[in-house]
Amino acid sequence: MTPSAGEITLGVEEEFHIVDARTRHLVSKAGLLLDMLPKDRFTKELQRSTLEANSAPCARLEDLGRDLGRMRATVIATAAEVGLGIVAAGSVPLADLEQMKISPDARYERMLDDYQVLTREQLICGTQVHAQITDPDLAIAVAHRVGPYLPPLLALSTSSPYWLGADTGYASYRTLVWQRWPTAGPMAKFASAAAYRRMIEELIRSGVISDPGMIYYDIRPSAHVPTVELRICDSCPRVEDILLIAGLFRALVLRALAEVRRDPDGEVQLEPVRAATWQAARSGLEGELVDPVEGTPAPAAQVITRLVASLRPELEECADWAFVSALAADALPRGSSAARQRRAFARRGELADVVDLLLTETRPGGWGNGGHCSPAASG
Repeated sequence: MTPSAGEITLGVEEEFHIVDARTRHLVSKAGLLLDMLPKDRFTKELQRSTLEANSAPCARLEDLGRDLGRMRATVIATAAEVGLGIVAAGSVPLADLEQMKISPDARYERMLDDYQVLTREQLICGTQVHAQITDPDLAIAVAHRVGPYLPPLLALSTSSPYWLGADTGYASYRTLVWQRWPTAGPMAKFASAAAYRRMIEELIRSGVISDPGMIYYDIRPSAHVPTVELRICDSCPRVEDILLIAGLFRALVLRALAEVRRDPDGEVQLEPVRAATWQAARSGLEGELVDPVEGTPAPAAQVITRLVASLRPELEECADWAFVSALAADALPRGSSAARQRRAFARRGELADVVDLLLTETRPGGWGNGGHCSPAASG
């Protein structure tokens, strides 16, 4: 049975960088913080300089925002007790690769042995959004169909212009780091969930990956919960931007479900999706994006405005139209985090100022105290 809008609950996994509050450098202190944080909400990641927070499933975007805000408030306060800061961004500019350590875990240690420098350089954080779909075959079909519309969502999240102390020229350098994994990129079409599982089994048998969790597509059926999981986005400094992305993603999933019903054999060409993803990573909101319908370049704000407008029926069905359209109207003039970071650096030429900006924007504001933070009041 195809789920209705009210049945598509949302959840978010947020990855956070840990920095020294005095030096603003990335530090491998996740173990210290995780010992102090609730075990049901916070967990380790590949790098000891990173930890992950997991939201509750929510039907309303406002409830999701409050839950994310409370988790941010908790981890920020806990980190402050031991002289640490928390950053939600695709990357942080001040990091020494030689000082970073992999989390103590047999799976991660095998990844280090297998992938070497690729594993050591994963000093990146993403925002993953889950939309509930309990039918595995539908989840497979939707994950493929939504692919062309994901680059604009990446553009909204771009927050990793700096890498190991240098400006990369990209709005999301995290995307380029991530795409080196052998299973990264848009998801191909599979005839069924069984066919998808067979592909994973073949990859494991080949020795290239060790488990289903190493399928790193931009979107995928989750390996552990009955959802379709959006994985393309950088971590977002502002909670509002996560909610905008989550609302658009749910609407895209709802539209894709209808498309699958009408045309179950429809297939997406992956090469244009890869090209559009690169363009979004390069330019963010400050340049041009590839319009997912026309396949031609246009200013990012124009592409995203059109996308929001085209999703109005699905957003209204989810009771998200007013909220999401207001979030978009607030986000587009503000521009990307990548651009704000570059402006912060330009003032004095100090990368510490970039980290300070990210520390400030990661604070949850009105979302952290259980209140409602309207888009108009969040600037």
